[in-house]
Amino acid sequence: MRDAYHEELDAISDTLVEMARLVGSAMGRATTAMLDADLKLAESVIDADDRIDEMQRDLENGAIALLARQQPVATDLRIVVTSLRMSADLERCGDLAEHVAKVARLRFPDSAVPRDLTATILEMGQLAQRLMAKATEVLLTKDVELAMQLEQDDDEMDTLHRTLFRHLMDDRWQHGVETAVDVTLLGRYYERFADHAVSIARRVVYLVTGEHADEFAPEPEPEAT
Repeated sequence: MRDAYHEELDAISDTLVEMARLVGSAMGRATTAMLDADLKLAESVIDADDRIDEMQRDLENGAIALLARQQPVATDLRIVVTSLRMSADLERCGDLAEHVAKVARLRFPDSAVPRDLTATILEMGQLAQRLMAKATEVLLTKDVELAMQLEQDDDEMDTLHRTLFRHLMDDRWQHGVETAVDVTLLGRYYERFADHAVSIARRVVYLVTGEHADEFAPEPEPEAT
């Protein structure tokens, strides 16, 4: 009985890792679809979001059933409750990738992004993927130190987001209101995606230590002798 119980816990963790991989890939493909005005690729990202939603529902149903049957305590309870919250973060990341793909579809056959902002949006997309790849590794390894690094990495996304706004507010902006709205939304989608990746890492810190990330103080390095 206990072996089956721990297999169910492992299955929840495995699902989270797979969801993280899928949403990271989805954001990468959505970014490419948008910058290249690739309608087929955009449609594939939109269609694939159903799978992420289904995984989140299955995980939620399994976790609730596990809580009812096994009534876990201590670390096991943290695993189940924290996994429910992380699955919601990941489902939202899938939605954000879908939103990027929908912008690509809406503006096809043109690109939603003006040429002078292509490099910034590309960098935001690549950074979003890297943050989610790191969050995936944190989910796999439960590495608290790596988890704590994500918040610092997210500062780079905030800087890129501010760069977009400087372009939008510049008196020399010549791309019209519609494009300004698109760019504003896209910047928000990438920023929120990064925030969810950080949230996942922070939840892993709580899962491992029992302390919230903003309260956790790592052990000091031993002094050299």
